[in-house]
This record gives sequence, C-alpha cells and structure tokens, in this order.
Amino acid sequence: MSNYWSTLVQLPDTLMTSRRLRFSDRLKAFYTGFFGIPGGSKILEIGCGPGALCESLRRWYPDCDITGLDLDEDFISYAKSRVPGVNFIVGNAEKLPFPNHSFDVTISNTVAEHIDHGSFFGEQLRVLRPGGVCIVLSTRGSTHLPAPCIAEESDFERDIWRRVERHFLETKDNFGIGKFAMNEQELPQIMEKMGLMNIETGYISIDLTPDCTDPETASEIIESWRANDIDAVKMLRNLAGDEVGEGEIARLIGLTEEKYRRRLGLLGRERQWDCEVVQMMAARGTARG
Repeated sequence: MSNYWSTLVQLPDTLMTSRRLRFSDRLKAFYTGFFGIPGGSKILEIGCGPGALCESLRRWYPDCDITGLDLDEDFISYAKSRVPGVNFIVGNAEKLPFPNHSFDVTISNTVAEHIDHGSFFGEQLRVLRPGGVCIVLSTRGSTHLPAPCIAEESDFERDIWRRVERHFLETKDNFGIGKFAMNEQELPQIMEKMGLMNIETGYISIDLTPDCTDPETASEIIESWRANDIDAVKMLRNLAGDEVGEGEIARLIGLTEEKYRRRLGLLGRERQWDCEVVQMMAARGTARG
C-alpha cells in the first residue's frame, strides 16, 4: 500500500513511544468514561499506526474484539510484532475492506484531518452497525518547551535546519498532511452533516513534565523527545537527498544524543521545567438505528 508516513514523518518506534504516553493508564478514566464502549464490542481503529491505542484498548476492554487498520505497511508489521491480541491489517480508510455493519465501534486518532470527510465518515457509517459508535480523537495543539541543554544550537545545526526547511514543507503539501483539518466547532458540525447522531465532545490536557512525575515516566517522556529529534535527522536521508551529506547527518545525530544524555543526567538533581502539554479533543456520535 504505502509507507510514506513511516519513511518521511515518524519511524514506528518513535510514534509508538509518544502515543503510549498519550494513552497511558493514567488517563484511562477520561478515555473510557468518554468512549462508553459496551463490553463484547467489535472495535475498529482506523489509522492505527504502530498500534499504541489498540494496545491500550486491549487492556481497557479485554472482552472486546479489536482490529487495527493502517495504510502504512511498516506500521502494521511493527504493530503485529509488538501488540498481541489485536488483528492488524493493511487497508485504506477511504475503502475499508469490511462488509456493511461489521463493527460496533470505529475509532481514530489524528486521522480525520488528513482524509476527505465524505469518504472518511461515509465508510465508517457503512461498516458500523445501527446504533454503533464513531469516536474521533484529534490533537488540538501542544506546547513544547525544551530544557536549555536541548534548545541550544550551534551554527552548524542552524545551518542544516535552514537548508532543509523547505523539504519538510514540500512533504506536507505533497501528501496533503492536515489538508482536511477541522476546528473544534467544525468537527461536530461535520459529523452531524455526515449523518451521525447524538454528538458529544470532550477535552483532556496531557501534561508531560519530567520534573513533576516519577523517575520512570520522566525518562519515558525525555526518551520520546529524543527519539522524535533523532527521527527528524534520520529522515533527512529521504527528504533532502544529496543536500545533506552522511557525515553531516552522523554529526547531527551525535550532537543530539549528547544533549539528551545531559538532560537525563539532570533528572533528580536540577529541575529544568521543560514540558510538553498536549490538548486532545474527543468527539463521539452514533449511527442511525
């Protein structure tokens, strides 16, 4: 099918690490309270990526039958190898490979903003049983403030990022990333327009501040930032072609790794108050009975 996201945007392991933080058991009460998924449901996650949300759904709803679908073959291979008890398949959200009325619940996370609304919601309504539930999760923005030892940049680093900035913008345009984004008002309006009923919305703020949590979680947060920054460097091989040399990439990776070693060394010794605060929106509607 495709592997552009796992090749040009985020590697599977990095995306898994960051999404596990967003769907950790610390946030279970909000998610399960909002989802309202009955026991024994057949659940389809659309655009499951490397499987982090499916992994949490498996823990939270052990008696449910869960399927994860993604267009990216590398994500599906990764999910199959790491998330047991879930059926993962490669497939297109705009042409779901399932018969009519196959599922009780469809759920997606940061997918609706990349796909034409008509086919995205239309296909879900087709595969949902009468009275079935459609849940849409969407990031509403985030604040990320790195520690000084991470934020500092040499002239070499600044030069590299100036040279490649246009390649990131071109990739976003070429693949329509965010092309169908909706604001907080538009999302429920479009769900109603598409034929869903009883629309509800909810919001959660996910606080990822290493200095205000236990040592294990703090390390996980910093590791997710490190992996994301290293990914951005590795992607330059595919994004920027010959514009950035292998030696430059290796040097940039080394500098980034050293910054994060210094940050980890400060844990428990000197608070940095670096943080990431993610605002998540959840919307829920039901198919007509």
